[in-house]
Amino acid sequence: MIELKLNHVSKTYSNGVKALDDVSIEIKSGMFGLLGPNGAGKSTLMRTIATLQEPDSGELFLSDINIRKEKMALRRVLGYLPQQFGVYSKMSAEKLLNYFADLKGLSNSAEKKKMVEYALEVTNLTDVKHKHVAGYSGGMKQRFGIAQLLLNNPKLIIVDEPTAGLDPAERHRFLNVLREIGTNNIVILSTHIVDDVKELCTDMAILNGGKILSKMAPKEAVQQLEGKIWTTITDRDGEEILAENFQVISSSFNHDNSLNVRVYSETKPTENFMAATPDLNDVYFVHLKQDEPTTVNA
Repeated sequence: MIELKLNHVSKTYSNGVKALDDVSIEIKSGMFGLLGPNGAGKSTLMRTIATLQEPDSGELFLSDINIRKEKMALRRVLGYLPQQFGVYSKMSAEKLLNYFADLKGLSNSAEKKKMVEYALEVTNLTDVKHKHVAGYSGGMKQRFGIAQLLLNNPKLIIVDEPTAGLDPAERHRFLNVLREIGTNNIVILSTHIVDDVKELCTDMAILNGGKILSKMAPKEAVQQLEGKIWTTITDRDGEEILAENFQVISSSFNHDNSLNVRVYSETKPTENFMAATPDLNDVYFVHLKQDEPTTVNA
């Protein structure tokens, strides 16, 4: 079984920002969600794994490939879709995929034709393969990005914030494509959108401030919060008072402008609270809240 292993990986930029702080993690085959807010270090970690930047320290292995020492060996089995994916605008998807196949060294005509057809079929682009990629919608462009990375039959696939900006229908189609390819490979989905991880991933980690805060299966993470999430209805002033006394993890407005407030607590906070069924959003917010620096009054 293929496995990605990172040991004590750190990266500090020249401006002093510590983007990765002693990251150690093991990722096996399947869909893996890397969840964290913008600026958490997710893109830095993805670029480091993809050999696009060098860490200051630490080791990275994909099975028996030492990633830092064998960059080309890693790139031969890597498919990478960055946040900003640029394409040549005045070429059809089919021609562009043939061009990328040439760049990836697929010189056998029959093999190249087979891989291009496979990539178009898996990403549901066969019907629009003669259309210029410039005319594609945002979701179609993202699916084309997946099509091009499939050409070298990668063992490790990295997609960085792939559904940001997609409308609900495009997002659904794109997630179905990821689900299709995520069975036999390692697919790392880096995102700040909790629902993407909830719908797709069998394993996940939460990253913030360059540190891994948690790593476990989404289902297990939710189960650990059973009996610890409580909800009440209040107003804005009431929310501020609750935040001073309890660990408020999220709040949302009702139609009458009252607030549904969710609190993490080992026991029922007050009689005004009701037990709530935990979900993955609660897991995410609890870990981010617990990672916040505590303020000390002088």
